[in-house]
This record gives sequence, C-alpha cells and structure tokens, in this order.
Amino acid sequence: MPGSTTTSIFEEIGVKPVINAVGHQTLLGGSQLSPRVRAAMDEANRYYVDMPELLDRTGQIIAKTLGAEAAYVTSGCAAALALSSAACLAGADPEKIAQLPDTTGLRNEILIQKSSRYHYDRCLTVSGARLVEYGTAEGATVADLDAAIGPRTAAVHYFAAAARTRPGILPLGEVVDHAHRRGIPVIVDAAAEVYPLDLMQSYPRSGADLVCYGAKYIDAPNSSGILCGRQELVAAAAKHGFIAYETDGGKALGRPFKLDRQEIIAVVVALQEWFSRDHEARLTGYDRMIKVIAERIRDVPGITLIERPGDHQPSTRLEVTVQPRPDGKNAAKIVQALRDGNPSIRLALNGDVIGISVATVTPGDERVIADRLREALGG
Repeated sequence: MPGSTTTSIFEEIGVKPVINAVGHQTLLGGSQLSPRVRAAMDEANRYYVDMPELLDRTGQIIAKTLGAEAAYVTSGCAAALALSSAACLAGADPEKIAQLPDTTGLRNEILIQKSSRYHYDRCLTVSGARLVEYGTAEGATVADLDAAIGPRTAAVHYFAAAARTRPGILPLGEVVDHAHRRGIPVIVDAAAEVYPLDLMQSYPRSGADLVCYGAKYIDAPNSSGILCGRQELVAAAAKHGFIAYETDGGKALGRPFKLDRQEIIAVVVALQEWFSRDHEARLTGYDRMIKVIAERIRDVPGITLIERPGDHQPSTRLEVTVQPRPDGKNAAKIVQALRDGNPSIRLALNGDVIGISVATVTPGDERVIADRLREALGG
C-alpha cells in the first residue's frame, strides 16, 4: 500500500530499511521498479534464453527508441564506459581483446578535458587506457583539443553533466566534429541525462560514437545500463562483453560485467515506460510531495525553506536551512537523527542546508519524512 513502512523482508535479515530522499544513488539501491517491470522480470524468469539473441534483439529495440545505430545492455553506466574504452583500444580483434589491459603496441590514450574531470572517469581505465588531460581547470578550446591528439590517441571522452554545470566546457558538437576530422571516436558519459526525452536522444544523435547511460535513472534495475551509438563500435564493445568467453572463446575483460536475462528485459521495458510515461503528471506529483513536507514544517522557528527545481524540472527538491538553535541541534545532527530511525530516512546535507529530493520517495512516505523531520527540528 502506498506509503507503507512495512519492512518485514529487511527486518527478517537484520537490515534497516531506508526511505530514500536523496536520489538515484547506487549506495541506496539505485531505483524502484514499476509493477510492469517487475512483472516482466518474473515472466523472463520462466524460461532460459539464448543470450546473444536476447542482447541483439533488445539492442535493436533500444537503438530505435534512442535514435542510435545500435545499442547494448550493460551492467550499469560504469560497465558501459569500460566496454566503450576497450572497444576504442582493441576494436573487435580477438588477439587485442585478449591482450587487454596490456596495451603494448596499441593506441591507449583517451583525452578528457581537465575541467571536466570526475571520479567516475576511472572506469575508462579498466581497459588499460590512460587518461590524458587537455585545456586548463578554467576551460578548453578546440586548439587545446587539437594539440592533445597524438599517435596514441584512441578516443576523446565527454562528460555530459559537466557541460551543463561547469563553465568553459567545449560544446559536444565541436568536440565530435573536431575529433572526427582527426579520425578519433568520442565517448559520452550521459549517465543521468534522461529527461527531457529529447535531451536523452540528443546524445546519440549528436554524432558521438558511444553514449553511456545509467538505466537506474529510468527506473530499471540499479545494476543495469545502456551503451548505444555507432554500429561498428557498439558491436566491438559487445565482443568485450560478459558472454565473450562462451561465444568467441576469448578472454574478454568484460566477463565480470554479467547480467541476468531478467535485468536485460527490465531495461527494455523500463525504457518503453519512460518514453510513454506522462512526465508532466510525474513532476506534478513530485511538486505535491514537496509541498506536503514544506507545509508540515513551515511554522518551525529557526528554519528557512526553498523549493528548488531539478534539472529541466519544476520543484523536486526542498532545501531546509537550519539556523543556530538554543538546544545545540544543527543540520548535521538532525540529518543523523532521521538516519538513525527505523525506517532510516536519508537526506542530503550541505553545511547547514538539508536537502530533500522526492524523485525516489514512494508516494505516501513524504508524510513520514515530514513528521519525522518536524519532530527532529523540535516543532
């Protein structure tokens, strides 16, 4: 039932359940599956399947939806990045595939703009690739990119989220055009760039060769992702994938990136749902939840409330600034109090500001959050 905090399956094994008001975080389980996705996974469990055929057919469906030449389901965006890197270094050559992560004799440098560095770019190095920065911490120019391309350059990496949030990032179109003039493929990390729908489709349609998404952001399983792009390179990435040992007799580095047939089906169904969903109603629902929480705590003294939109969205986040309090409570102690309860409520914390994101909150649980937060604030 909506809003229920019944948690028997977790309580049985001694694990505290969590109401997630932070967002689609791997650390908290990533996503919540819809009834249709759960039903599809149950149905997929009934029979076994030829995995190459399943990956091929689901890839066709996904590619058509996203406007790409080809697609391949992966075990998360990180796996998509690792396989993209491997495809750019070794292609579909069996000997080179088996050689990785030893890159002796191979082009092994992936260029990345210095001002767009982030901790997940390490996933590109699983293949043995070496990241080479271009530009400065303030930004980069096409001339910087051109100067960085050399005889060992295998690809150029582009972090899509940085382009929206950091100054000085080269536009994707310029990166693609210039890299292609030099015969270099472009890998895009578009992990959470899934809404608006035309934004999600813009990356494969940009001419980028390989585009990586985290499927948890479309409410597929936490352990799933999508790699799409140019047919030749997606096919090469698949040659490095988890079934390569059985299908090609090789020793591809992607063996640890295994997926269940149920997860692969879940990605397709979740993507279909994402593109047919009433997103206006989804966002209106988030706004309603934010207002429930805000109204419950608005009269508590010593706090300031700001309703903020998410990326490309109306209000999906509430920020609660906690001023110094006579009882010694501060934002950190309040966040910890909610975390320590049962169910645990996870909120974001930035100095004296508590952040509440409702995109991952089960409808009804916003009232639990509101009541517990009011109590912790001393309202």
